[in-house]
Amino acid sequence: MRCPTCGEDDDKVVDSRSIKNGSGIRRRRQCLQCQHRFTTYEYLLPQYQVIKRSGAKELFDEEKIVSGITAACKNRPVDESVIKQMVEEIVDKIFAETFVAHTKDIGLMVLEGLRAVDNVSYMRFASVYKGFNDLEDFNKELSNL
Repeated sequence: MRCPTCGEDDDKVVDSRSIKNGSGIRRRRQCLQCQHRFTTYEYLLPQYQVIKRSGAKELFDEEKIVSGITAACKNRPVDESVIKQMVEEIVDKIFAETFVAHTKDIGLMVLEGLRAVDNVSYMRFASVYKGFNDLEDFNKELSNL
């Protein structure tokens, strides 16, 4: 930690306390160069993970949801702010109670969001997500709309 007064990176911890029900630590530090005391806060950043269809786990990447929705909405009258809001709602909902989610659940939530925004974008995403093979798959999905 660099001292905010002199910029020296040699300090000692004078006091440590747990904060916010153990989700963080408050540390009082003292610079060994100028003796200035300052406070730092440490928090554990959540490491969201997703379980893929294959069963493999990987770190969650919000950009994958954004790119999938953006591709489905290409050349459609869907504003970028709507996409951003949709992604925020999906992330908040999927990781509200846990740090691990299934890609299947994320995909279904994207479909649900696109259905409310634009039917063509919904069909584009569904065709990739559900792996449509022929025109009959499109017809089945259209009848569900």
